[in-house]
Amino acid sequence: MIKSKICEILGIKYPVFQGGMAWIADGRLAAAVSEGGGLGIIAAGNAPASYVREQIGIARSLTSKPIGVNIMLMSPYADEVAAVVVEENVEVVTTGAGNPSKYMKEWKAADIKVIPVVASVAMAKIMTRSGATALIAEGGESGGHVGELTTMVLVPQVCDATELPVIAAGGIADGRGVAAALMLGAEGVQLGTRFLSACECSIHPTYKEKILKATDLCTMVTGKRLGHPVRSLRTKFAQNYSKAEYSGMPDEELENLAVGALRLAVKEGDLEKGCFLAGQIAAMVKKEQSAAEIVKEIMDEAEPILKGASRWVE
Repeated sequence: MIKSKICEILGIKYPVFQGGMAWIADGRLAAAVSEGGGLGIIAAGNAPASYVREQIGIARSLTSKPIGVNIMLMSPYADEVAAVVVEENVEVVTTGAGNPSKYMKEWKAADIKVIPVVASVAMAKIMTRSGATALIAEGGESGGHVGELTTMVLVPQVCDATELPVIAAGGIADGRGVAAALMLGAEGVQLGTRFLSACECSIHPTYKEKILKATDLCTMVTGKRLGHPVRSLRTKFAQNYSKAEYSGMPDEELENLAVGALRLAVKEGDLEKGCFLAGQIAAMVKKEQSAAEIVKEIMDEAEPILKGASRWVE
């Protein structure tokens, strides 16, 4: 069985994280992933602290295994959520969209393992100095907010820049991706899009169908003009937003076009106004299965690939 430092540090069976996808990664999905041996993560997104506390309670009622909470630091509720994870004794916090340094002392005092998402070597170094437990190096192949570098390029550079365990994210859907990530120096992987097909994932049936029928060129990136590019499925909303982005529309008006679009996709399956976040591996998601089956399947696939790597060396 594949083991790594991150398994020992977090007390999990497999080095597999489920991404903190806003409006998607709730307590039920997180618990299912944790029960399956990985690390399930609840997404705080822009939700208030009361919602996060509720989802932690749901996860705790379904599993006794470690769980995580992803905090989007740009959220107006970030301070409140940062306090909730301490009060609720959450084992792991992952962070995105900002620098979590101001919360580090409080979290570390509560024995919370802090694992920031980084998209550059510079941020990896800053987070290392800030006292992070590990790092998630996320390439631009991922769904949602993306950086400039691909996973293949980013992961080895981050591994070279820090002594912390590195989790590879972006463009990973199966055991081949897991094996490749480990060969690049990572200690584990984070998957988002693959878990959209999980039975425990509560997205609208239309959203799930779009993922299961996706093709290799089904995603696109919008939002570069505003400085926060996002990868999503190539829907009518995404195409219209892209046209607006390269028009003379004022920034504020352009920003408002996307308000509520993710929720419309997740909760209502709105094909006209919804933003269906997905990574470039969407076309590799072929079936609906339990979260536990997904975790075990990718690890079972990765093991013989790693064992067979010696065939390339004489």
